[in-house]
Amino acid sequence: MSQQAKSNSNTMNIFDRLAKKLQRDRTAKNEDYLQFNYIKDEVGNRLSDRVYDINRKFKVGLDLGCGYGHVSRHLTKDAVEELVMCDHSALVLKKASIPEDTTINCRKMVVDEEALPFEPGSFDLIMSSLSLHWVNQLPSTFSQIMKCLRPDGVFIAALFGGDTLYELRGSLQLGETEREGGFAAHISPFAAIRDIGGLLNAAGFTMLTIDTDEIRVGYPSMFELMEDLKGMGENNASWIRKLHLHRDTMFAASAIYKELYGNEDGSIPATFQIIYMIGWKPDPSQPKPLERGTGEISIKDLYRLDEVVKDATENLVKKTAKEVTHAFEDDDGKRR
Repeated sequence: MSQQAKSNSNTMNIFDRLAKKLQRDRTAKNEDYLQFNYIKDEVGNRLSDRVYDINRKFKVGLDLGCGYGHVSRHLTKDAVEELVMCDHSALVLKKASIPEDTTINCRKMVVDEEALPFEPGSFDLIMSSLSLHWVNQLPSTFSQIMKCLRPDGVFIAALFGGDTLYELRGSLQLGETEREGGFAAHISPFAAIRDIGGLLNAAGFTMLTIDTDEIRVGYPSMFELMEDLKGMGENNASWIRKLHLHRDTMFAASAIYKELYGNEDGSIPATFQIIYMIGWKPDPSQPKPLERGTGEISIKDLYRLDEVVKDATENLVKKTAKEVTHAFEDDDGKRR
C-alpha cells in the first residue's frame, strides 16, 4: 500500500472533494453566477466587519477559500497591506473580485484547503468565509492554519452550522419516506457550534470568540431554493449522496415543505445558520488571566454583587471628595 493510500485510509472522508470542485467550476461557467452570491456576499461583508473591529493593521493576510472575493473586496490598506487570495477552483478564483482598494498588494493562488502549501509563520491574518464546511478533516485544517500564522496572529472565519437548511432536510426525508419507504442523505452534514470551540482549542488557538447568527431567506417554492443552492455551488457533495430524486418524491417534499414551514404569503423560508469564530495564536504579549487567589471578590459573594458594587462606589466617591478638598486648602489650613 502506498504512503498516500495509507494516509487516505486514516482520514475521515465525508465529502467528495473532486465533485465539490466540479460543482463550483460549473457555477463559474454560468453567465449569471453573480446573482446566486447573495448569502456569501452578506456573510463576507459581516466577516470583514470583524476584521475592522480589531484595532490593528495586518502586514500579510490570507483569504482561504475566497470564492468570488466575498470578503477580500471589502478590505482596505487600513486593514491589511498584502493579501493572498486562494481557492480550490481555478475558474472561481479567476473571477474573484480583488479589493476595491488597489493599493493593497494582492495575488491569487489555487490552493486546496485540506493541504496548505505555505511556510510556517507566513501570515498575520487568515480569513475564511463559508468554505471550511466542505473540508473532510477540520481539525487538520485548523492545525495547518495555526502553523501558518505568526505569533499573535488571528484566524477569523465563518461556516454553515448544523441548523442550516433544516426545513429542506426534514421535508426531503418525509417526502422520500412517504413515496419510497425510506430516505437518503440529501443535505450535507454541518458542524455544530458546540464542537467548534473544542476543535480550535485542540489546534492551539487562544482567546476564542464564537457566536452564531441566522439568515432566513424566502423562496417561491422548494424548487427555486434548490436551484439557487446549485447556483451557489452548495449542492450536496457527500460520498453517500443519492444522485437521483424521483419526480413524485420531489413534489411530495415540496408540498410537505409548504405545509410545515410555509409563510402566509405562500412562500417558503430557508434558514442558514452561520457560525463565526475568532482565534489567536499564542504570544507572550497577549493578556493573561490573573493568578489563582488574586481576586478581590469571592464567588460566594456573587449573590450580593449589587451591594458590593454600591459600597465600592461610595468609598470611591468619599476618597475622591477628600482629595479634592485637600487640593483646595492652603498650607495654613484655610480655603483659597
